[in-house]
Amino acid sequence: MANDRLRSSIVAAGLSMLDVAERVQVDPKTVERWIADGRVPRGAFRRRTAQLLGRDEHYLWPQAAHERLRSSPPDDELVQLFPNRGAVPQDLWNGLLAGATERVDVLAYAALFLVDNNPDLPVRLQDRSSDGVQVRLCLGDPDAEAVQQRGVDEGIGEGLRGRIQLQLSYLGDLAGPPGIDVRLHGTTLYNSIFRFDDEMLVNLHTYGVPAAQSPVVHLHRLGGGRLFEHYAASYERVWESTSETQLVKEVVR
Repeated sequence: MANDRLRSSIVAAGLSMLDVAERVQVDPKTVERWIADGRVPRGAFRRRTAQLLGRDEHYLWPQAAHERLRSSPPDDELVQLFPNRGAVPQDLWNGLLAGATERVDVLAYAALFLVDNNPDLPVRLQDRSSDGVQVRLCLGDPDAEAVQQRGVDEGIGEGLRGRIQLQLSYLGDLAGPPGIDVRLHGTTLYNSIFRFDDEMLVNLHTYGVPAAQSPVVHLHRLGGGRLFEHYAASYERVWESTSETQLVKEVVR
């Protein structure tokens, strides 16, 4: 299976396969095999390549991490801690979306920044769905009490409701196509969760502070680990609280 994560990371870094080969000191055909055939390089080459691309080697070659799951301490689930959401590189968001092969899950109230930073997001989500990726978007119900209270807590009042409405207008056409499920929730949101297969970005929420100013943790799923599964289970509980009849188009006014 082709390594799309490695391919997209090389492109995002503005490099070519030849550039990578020269800097990592391998034959260009070796890099081609890493990408086209999904070959996993030896540890030293993985580390050099990851450092060159500004990525974690677990992200570029998750199968290498799986080989040592039983001996890995749970702390290895934590890939990186970002001081705020703005510190998360845009190419990381893009790379995670491009590299997903099974699922993309989003839990937030508005998550308007996703479209602000990537106006083509609806099209990209449709493309990923066409590739067999299950996309689930769980956004806040603009009329929910919890949403209204969050607006008060953050000092923006009806601003949060307006941001959700704007996001729903962007994503409204995604409600309906096979492989894409858009639902609304009215739960108190303690964290915004963005899952891409075995990678997850969790935006921690802080009382009285907009989510954009709060930390984000990048987690990688490991067997025996608890952090990833903890947040994944939280997502499922919220998802199960929604109804398939809560279609986005019903609330876009």
